[in-house]
Amino acid sequence: MKLAALLTSAGINTAVSVVLFSLYSVLRKQPSFVNVYFGAKIAQVRSRQQDAFRFDRFVPSPSWILKAWETSDEEICATGGLDAVVFVRMIVFSKLTLLLLIVDSFRIFSIAAIVCNFLVLPLNYFGKEMQRHQIPAETLEVFTIANVEEGSRWLWAHCLALYLVSCCACFLLYLEYKSISRMRLAYFTSSMSNPSYFTVLVRAIPWSREESYSGTVARFFTNYYASSFLSHQIVYRSGSVQKLVTDAGKVCKMLKLAPRELHIGSNSMRCGLCGTSTPFSMLPMDADDDQGRSDFGGSDLSKKESAAALVFFRTRYAALVASQSLQSRNPMSWVTNLSPEPGDMYWSNICVPYRLLWIRKVAILVASMALVAFFIVPVSLTQGLVHLDKLQKTFPFLRGVLKRKAMSQLATGYLPSVVLIIFMYMVPPIMLLFSTLEGSTSRSGRKRSASIKVLCFFIWNVFFGNILSGSVIERFSKIFKDVNYLLATAVPSTATFFMTYVLTSGWASLSCELMQPFGLLCNLFYMFILRNKDVTTYGTLTFPYHTEVPRILLFGLFGFVYSTLSPLILPFLLVYFSLAYLVYRNQILNVYVTKYQTGGTYWPIVHNATIFSMVLMQVIAMAVFGLKKSTVASSFVIPLIIMTLLFNEYCRQRFQPLFMQIPAQILIEMDRQDEQNGKMKEIHQKLTTSYTQFKSKSRTLGDPMPPNNNCRLEDLEINPGKIPVHHLSS
Repeated sequence: MKLAALLTSAGINTAVSVVLFSLYSVLRKQPSFVNVYFGAKIAQVRSRQQDAFRFDRFVPSPSWILKAWETSDEEICATGGLDAVVFVRMIVFSKLTLLLLIVDSFRIFSIAAIVCNFLVLPLNYFGKEMQRHQIPAETLEVFTIANVEEGSRWLWAHCLALYLVSCCACFLLYLEYKSISRMRLAYFTSSMSNPSYFTVLVRAIPWSREESYSGTVARFFTNYYASSFLSHQIVYRSGSVQKLVTDAGKVCKMLKLAPRELHIGSNSMRCGLCGTSTPFSMLPMDADDDQGRSDFGGSDLSKKESAAALVFFRTRYAALVASQSLQSRNPMSWVTNLSPEPGDMYWSNICVPYRLLWIRKVAILVASMALVAFFIVPVSLTQGLVHLDKLQKTFPFLRGVLKRKAMSQLATGYLPSVVLIIFMYMVPPIMLLFSTLEGSTSRSGRKRSASIKVLCFFIWNVFFGNILSGSVIERFSKIFKDVNYLLATAVPSTATFFMTYVLTSGWASLSCELMQPFGLLCNLFYMFILRNKDVTTYGTLTFPYHTEVPRILLFGLFGFVYSTLSPLILPFLLVYFSLAYLVYRNQILNVYVTKYQTGGTYWPIVHNATIFSMVLMQVIAMAVFGLKKSTVASSFVIPLIIMTLLFNEYCRQRFQPLFMQIPAQILIEMDRQDEQNGKMKEIHQKLTTSYTQFKSKSRTLGDPMPPNNNCRLEDLEINPGKIPVHHLSS
């Protein structure tokens, strides 16, 4: 690929991003789209000036950028929780924001960009004596380490850059891990009224002929935890199929009993497509009938009990001890864990028999491997588009079309990454479904598990898949003979594709994230097709960690691996991380509603992925140095790999336990403080109503805060910066 093709891709994506960013700044000011760009809570605000025409509503403005930039981490935490802060820190760790102070701008890829672009890139370009062309006509391979002569003494500069990037990354990673750990401890102490600290989720309750599951739980914990046991709440079977059957029966009953007058009147909606006089029928449903329903139609609840229950204890420490103890001689019965928060419970999975969970996990593992194998086909297709000479040999009828300069630049610089991105959009929903079927008992745990699956999929299919597919085309016979040769030759040659992938999947995806196309389509469908003027119809959204965390970490992998091999990718990554910093902060503040969170447990995923990227970078660099016949430089990388692994082990021992368990010291101190203040009795009274399997209209401890009705819509349309943070907090 020539540099002109890369610049073509950069120009297309830049133009698309500028247009969409400008369009977003206009659409966010429109009252009709306030529920899309400011969440369902803010959409409930009413204003008398909703339909008033103002010219400034149709002029693009950078006000949202300034607001996102000026927002502090404390405001992000108050709005999106600790998980949102961890996500923003993950971006800050990997990018350079030019407007930051000098002390705070030394993030890993800013250092890598400075060192590698001013030290390594010129050495790569002048590495061989060859006929030079104008810069746009040069192939991108001349900017990689592949252009350096074998045995060149300048390879020591690459080794020095490798040490600088690795040492700075470890130092910054330690500071971030330490900071996030402190924030997690503060998160524990600031949520004293969290009912999950008093609650233990018990599964695999033994079945008894003499008594129900509820009686078995009461007898067991009264016998063995008499001094600390408070009460319990049984979990009823409420699978998706059973809910569908029950709801279908209720709808049929409503249709039979509904009077004819219901088909006309104020509750009807006219079709916006055909314009006929036949309206859609809006059947009324008594809200009180649906609140608190048990989905069992008044049948005997004891027959619908599942082998799971929530057990409440008098103190937090007692619940912690019970959750970490082996309750019986049979490890497959009386399985206990600390319960998720009320709003985080995934009730349908709690009813899954515990003995079937390992079977589900094995089945999901096999399904994930099959999905990885399936996606080898589109990955190989994208690599074929990158190598035009091989594509022309395979499909001779394309030779005439690809001889055109514009078509060849478009085919090599834009289409490969677009084809791959289209296929990659299918992966996160599938992995989220797999994580659900695994049996996660919390919604946040389901997203966290999906994040790990998507990340592993991206690393294997997007990174290794492209490398191996390109190697299959060129060096099939050497793949299994020499792994070092494969890494040393295939990785630099695929740098051109990953540059275009960063442009297309990175810059364009941020524009789509801002625009919220799905929300816009839903909003337009309700407004113009169903003629529904209620702007609160479109539901709330939670932050898609399972899609965005793997994408950020994948781009981090690209930055590490190619920082010394092909530094030309680093400026594009810096632009992406700078835009992502602003876009995601804006989305957290205005779009997504925080209904549950993990308390910052995404950071160990970030840490482990970063360590993996660093070790992979070092191993590939060692292989490249060996291929270039610089054995001394190759040998000097071995101590760096060992030090990186030792650093990872230290962080694992020092910080990771805080993200696995809650310190008993903190729980005991909170128990003592509540007992001294006389709040323990009040907490015990709220525990019995905090967990509601079948949602009721009343708000519980785990529900998000309602919106502030004193907030004005015109503040949202013109200047979101006027809105206090507590109006948006969950």
